[in-house]
Amino acid sequence: MKFKKRLFYATIILILLFVTDIFISTGFFRSIENKFDGEVIQKINIAGAEDITVSKIDSFAIISATKRNKLPNSSQESGGLYFMDLKGDSYKPVLLTKDFTKPFAPHGISIFQKEGATTIAAINHTINGEFIEIFSLVDKQLIHKKTLKDDQIHSPNDIVLLDENQFYFTNDHKYKNGVQRLAEDYLGLSVSNVMYFDGKNYTEVANGIAYANGINLDTKRNLVFVASPRKFLVKVYLKNKDNTLTFIEDIDCKTGVDNIEIDKNNDLWIGAHPNLLQFASYAKGNKKIAPSEIIKIKYTKKGDYKINQVFMDNGAKMSGSTVAAPFSNIILAGNVMDNYFLVLKRNSN
Repeated sequence: MKFKKRLFYATIILILLFVTDIFISTGFFRSIENKFDGEVIQKINIAGAEDITVSKIDSFAIISATKRNKLPNSSQESGGLYFMDLKGDSYKPVLLTKDFTKPFAPHGISIFQKEGATTIAAINHTINGEFIEIFSLVDKQLIHKKTLKDDQIHSPNDIVLLDENQFYFTNDHKYKNGVQRLAEDYLGLSVSNVMYFDGKNYTEVANGIAYANGINLDTKRNLVFVASPRKFLVKVYLKNKDNTLTFIEDIDCKTGVDNIEIDKNNDLWIGAHPNLLQFASYAKGNKKIAPSEIIKIKYTKKGDYKINQVFMDNGAKMSGSTVAAPFSNIILAGNVMDNYFLVLKRNSN
């Protein structure tokens, strides 16, 4: 009898420790204090602007937006890619994909520019499968080049182009549904990966990641950064000459990092979810708002980085931030489900 009691109490303690770890590791107890040294100068009425990237060459932004009711979705969602000229201060988006007739719910995006040519890649989630769409941008006109489909593209989240034909992309889950999917989300199983496409073949170049999310490339230093929001980490890899990746280190960000943008100084700008459980409840439609955070990481070399909190909001201004695309003293701050995204103006750089 004493043994059964001890076993019972030990089991209860283990369950309590397990539940407590989930709450702590997802930021549930973190205090949210509104912060931003600047102002909201405009709301852009586009729903679900989950990813935004800026051309440093031609001063424009591409916005990937899909109207989402809740996650995970139960029917085909609809969205598009938008062009926004940043040379003025009107910030008027232009829909680029109005003539794209296939089911299109874009997620992560990337642009590559060379000798006046612009290539855009977009993750496309459909009820018939997961795809990667490749476009060319010519005089604000989007031309669809090809659709990529492969078993290795099984849970794509974000993508970064190396050139017109090669890219890395993240699969944020290994399992599609069921108990295994639930375990990935709540236990933080490190089973997702990064894939490389050489124009013909797909190769896994990084694995053992808990929810591989945003990905970007620092071309000057040959570094690839991958967001792992479930572990609050940005993972740093060296891009080798053969495009394989060598792990360098983890950056502990203490927030649920999402998409990664890189500015002209090679600093990282990241939209993030400081409380993953509240975000999950918001994404399922159970809460009206979820907190948003933007961080900036100055990464010099291994072990030498500085994290600066740029923006924090309890969700009243914007919920579920996913991306922070900087341009001069402007930040285009996107999110997963709001009916608008924000144009923020910083008081200082």
